[in-house]
Amino acid sequence: MAGGVAPSGGTPIGSGDEKNHTGPLIIVTLLFFMWGFITCMNDILIPKFKAVFQLSGTEALLVQSAFFGAFFIISFIYFLLSVSGNDLIAKYGYKKAIIVGLIVCAVGCLGFLPAAEAESYNLFLGSLFVLASGVTILQMGANPYVTLLGKPDGASSRLNMTQAFNSLGTTVAPIVGGILIFSCLPEENPLDSVTMPYIALALTLIGLAVLIFFAKLPVVTGSDSGIPQKGKGAIAYQHLVLGVVCIFMYVGGEVSIGSTIINFLGLDNIAGLENEEADKYLAVYWGGAMIGRFFAAIFLNESTVVKEKIGSVLGILGFGILLAFFLTNKELILSFIIPPCHGAKELAWDFNSAFIFIGVVIANIVAFLIGKKKAGFTLGIFSVIVCGLLAFAIIGNGVPAMWAILVIGLFNSIMFPTIFSLAIRGLGIDTSQGSSLLVMAIVGGALVPILQGLVWDGTKSLQLSFIVPLVCYVYIAFYGFVGSKPKNID
Repeated sequence: MAGGVAPSGGTPIGSGDEKNHTGPLIIVTLLFFMWGFITCMNDILIPKFKAVFQLSGTEALLVQSAFFGAFFIISFIYFLLSVSGNDLIAKYGYKKAIIVGLIVCAVGCLGFLPAAEAESYNLFLGSLFVLASGVTILQMGANPYVTLLGKPDGASSRLNMTQAFNSLGTTVAPIVGGILIFSCLPEENPLDSVTMPYIALALTLIGLAVLIFFAKLPVVTGSDSGIPQKGKGAIAYQHLVLGVVCIFMYVGGEVSIGSTIINFLGLDNIAGLENEEADKYLAVYWGGAMIGRFFAAIFLNESTVVKEKIGSVLGILGFGILLAFFLTNKELILSFIIPPCHGAKELAWDFNSAFIFIGVVIANIVAFLIGKKKAGFTLGIFSVIVCGLLAFAIIGNGVPAMWAILVIGLFNSIMFPTIFSLAIRGLGIDTSQGSSLLVMAIVGGALVPILQGLVWDGTKSLQLSFIVPLVCYVYIAFYGFVGSKPKNID
């Protein structure tokens, strides 16, 4: 039976529910921002820990291993519980799962304090594992909750909107985290600049948990009994199984590209940029994902009327223009607010990069129009575009090849939320179990980059190694066009 939505203590409302859930969606959207911010803070922690603890590159990257490893382990444990008939989220509700996730996240953040006092890298890794465990619970609770909170046809639109704020978190985190963690302020312990932001995060997360506890959020139910039975469950649905593989491929491909952008821009035949110069372009990559998700919330929404759509698109386009100028001139703009630590550096306005970014944003709008509000078809189109961009990055040179990689963020934008919503569509009581499998597949972010690294080392060519994420996006295109069609294989 398809899931429904009911007010707390009420009876389930059918899948055609047209009730206005704007308030609950705003509250849940805050969660997406927070875990995006938390996840991207890892990129700031890695160089800090590497310097303080004098780590090798492999040791420093254990930050990502501890973090992404939690996604797989916690989701796998939850899946085993659910197939044995103990699906806790289906039994106790998405609201309670979200509150538990926030509390676990806060405990992980507070673990940074004793880790800093002991100056123990291992304790930091343990705290990150606990923090990521909380994020995993949030993912399993909040993602399906958003898709079920309203009409099924609007699921991709709603999830893209909330994921846009997740991308806002990943865009803001490097800026805020960099200012705080690499602060010029004197400190007794070199790890003080790490602990203070995470204590602030813990307090914020606890505050959110309290807010959600008292908020009157609709209760999503899966069936009359509310408790799934033992058996195949979610894996009986072919589109869910193929979707799990698709999430693995997508997260793996996205993380592979994001992790190698700075090295790619440093190649002599591409741009020859120093790490400090390439940093702003990494922000362009992630910022593009945010803009694309805002567009997706409009173009994949079946109920949006033309006049409203035009106004919203123009508004987001205006925001995109401001974001483009900020990201491509970040160091210069911030220098007026925060004086540089190590003397003045000559900076100049970069207008060309901003105009290129804006041009691709317009191309992104055209791709949405071709998709005609069909989530699977639009996913397929975007995947084909990314395949073309990766192919050009492999064989191209100079500025065109550089921008072929950078603008992938714009077309990556819809993929995670769209794949997720397509994969759990029609699962009913098995939705939370299916969600655990999809979150488990995020482990692709830890494994696919390793495969790309092996190809890079084996061929001595970073450009050629992009064939690994290219294969990932070929599969995503297949899922969008074919594999996402709901089918129960029982």
